[in-house]
Amino acid sequence: MTTLQDIYSSRDANTSAIIARQDPVVYARGTYAQALSDAQLEAYARDGFIVLHDVFGPDEVQAMLAEVKRMSEDPDIVKLDEAITEPGSDAVRSIFRMHELSDMASRLARDPRLIHVARQVLGSEVYIHQSRANLKPGFKGKEFYWHSDFETWHVEDGMPRMRALSCSVLLTDNNECNGPLMLVPGSHQQFIACQGETPKNHYKQSLKKQEFGVPDPISLQLLVEQGGIEAATAQAGSVIFFDCNTMHGSASNISPWPRANVFMVYNSIENTLEAPKNGLNPRPEYIATRKKFVPLEPLEAKVAAI
Repeated sequence: MTTLQDIYSSRDANTSAIIARQDPVVYARGTYAQALSDAQLEAYARDGFIVLHDVFGPDEVQAMLAEVKRMSEDPDIVKLDEAITEPGSDAVRSIFRMHELSDMASRLARDPRLIHVARQVLGSEVYIHQSRANLKPGFKGKEFYWHSDFETWHVEDGMPRMRALSCSVLLTDNNECNGPLMLVPGSHQQFIACQGETPKNHYKQSLKKQEFGVPDPISLQLLVEQGGIEAATAQAGSVIFFDCNTMHGSASNISPWPRANVFMVYNSIENTLEAPKNGLNPRPEYIATRKKFVPLEPLEAKVAAI
């Protein structure tokens, strides 16, 4: 029996490596759906991300922000495993499985302004691999260290190839002071194989503070020297779409201005999860959809408003 070599092998040695991407960035030449212009697709393919401004109106943003705030204060939700608190605090850092816990977030996941971009870039029907709200209250919101989502999804979830993307819907203004998403342009073309062995049930710690599956300083410095760092600052209602392998992170929020974003992770229906790597046990369903891979049906534009 022939065993296929994992082209994106990671966390199975004590050394790091930089591996050239073996997958497209935009699938089917961007013809599967119509959402982004040719120029926008070109920018996404080049940089690994794109910021679309004023996608959602003020009323929609306020409604979703109120929903996230309600959920973060609901005792029945806060006690769930889906609610992740800050290290050393009871403050809610993230709420996972948003698209199933909230009807409003479920509609957001199927909103044509989001899902058609995902279908166009990934060249297929899509499903939600993961959804979450990330909160960074003023003065005390903690950082998310540099990482490639695909490295974690590949190793810990068994996602086969780089055929997924994230979109971050900004529910507050993301400015240069309140811990905006920072991305390394062009980094999606290089996969950083990380060193170290993944601890058992790593997700319980990594969702608060990730220490495994993060790039080594030398590899990260090389990526930044090549592409720089761009802070994705934009007004509430804007959306950041970024490739699953784009290196990104965000700093702590020591400003008085809170930051709140909702993330939807779309995966191609042709890229469903396999067994995790290195003998790891699968992470819980609220972190990585595994039990059922059902293509999302886009809402009609006239009923999509959240």
